[in-house]
Amino acid sequence: MLPLRPEASWLQFHLGISRDGLYPRSSPAVSRLLRDMRDFSTVSADYSQDEKALLGACDCSQIVKPSGVHLKLVLRFQDFGKAMFKPMRQKREEETPEDFFYFVDFQRHNAEIAAFHLDRILDFRRVPPTVGRLINVTKEILEVTKNEVLQSVFFVSPASNVCFFAKCPYMCKTEYAVCGNPHLLEGSLSAFLPSLNLAPRLSIPNPWIRSYSFDGKEEWEVNPLYCDTVKEIYPYSSGNRLLNIIDMAIFDFLIGNMDRHHYEMFTKFGDDGFLLHLDNARGFGRHSHDETSILAPLTQCCIIKRMTWLRLQLLAEPEYRLSDVMRESLLQDPLAPVLTEPHLLALDRRLQLILKAVRKCIDTYGEGRVVANDTAPPGAPTSDRAKLST
Repeated sequence: MLPLRPEASWLQFHLGISRDGLYPRSSPAVSRLLRDMRDFSTVSADYSQDEKALLGACDCSQIVKPSGVHLKLVLRFQDFGKAMFKPMRQKREEETPEDFFYFVDFQRHNAEIAAFHLDRILDFRRVPPTVGRLINVTKEILEVTKNEVLQSVFFVSPASNVCFFAKCPYMCKTEYAVCGNPHLLEGSLSAFLPSLNLAPRLSIPNPWIRSYSFDGKEEWEVNPLYCDTVKEIYPYSSGNRLLNIIDMAIFDFLIGNMDRHHYEMFTKFGDDGFLLHLDNARGFGRHSHDETSILAPLTQCCIIKRMTWLRLQLLAEPEYRLSDVMRESLLQDPLAPVLTEPHLLALDRRLQLILKAVRKCIDTYGEGRVVANDTAPPGAPTSDRAKLST
């Protein structure tokens, strides 16, 4: 194994986290990190408590969440870097069935990849670097793991493909296994964030959390004035937190993610730090449906960051059309094409719905009330000084 070096791409990525985002706009460290996750050999594969350090809201007593529909493994590389591996469970051209509730939907590896690219295009920089990779499940998982439980769930299917499944109380059977072809399996690799000991984070319920029952509704779903209540509650009553929630809602609407029950923040950056956009695998499920309820924070509060508003308008221009920019960006990924054409075109359609919602707010309240300056509050340190490493 190589000795730990200060120039390791994952370490440079960690050192580059600032108040402004997970990485600078033009970050050579992120480019190197994506390349290293794509190319470096794995030295171990396991389930680890560290999954909580990346995803925050997982059930860390099992290899999968209680719903049992997705495997998540921690892969470690020769440079001591770590990434969360999510294998392919649904083909790109398959849509989520209409009868599926959002909390039992498949998690899609290509949605994780596409979410990272979209987040970067929107200049949010709140999704950890994510890349697609073909993994040899025999050589790069089975033969390097020391976890006897993980070793015990591998088998060869009747089609002579190497498969594995999860060990957990619910739905963790061979019927829900993932299989190579015969050994190669595509999936997403998301870079780990710094450990919670080095970079403490808070996990906070989303004020617009959905009901995780078959027939329940939350207050925001029945009360159009719900935002007035939220704005009276600290920390949404001042600073940038509410604006960051609305950024997150815009991002989730574009990818079609209804499963944002919590969000995380680095404690070092205080109340006005950015929100991490983690665990996006339930996005890009249905290109034929636009779930406008995801935009409730925007339509109920009628406020948006100026920089977000300008970026969205730019991406609606013919020469910078969002679908075209995404298509070009995703071509850089080893698993390209990451999204089907209908999903790319759905981004343009949803963007127009966002712009329409903001313009309706402006017509009602005026641009000065709706479009907010998103500068840091007085006395906040600059991004150069507000680094996670200081």
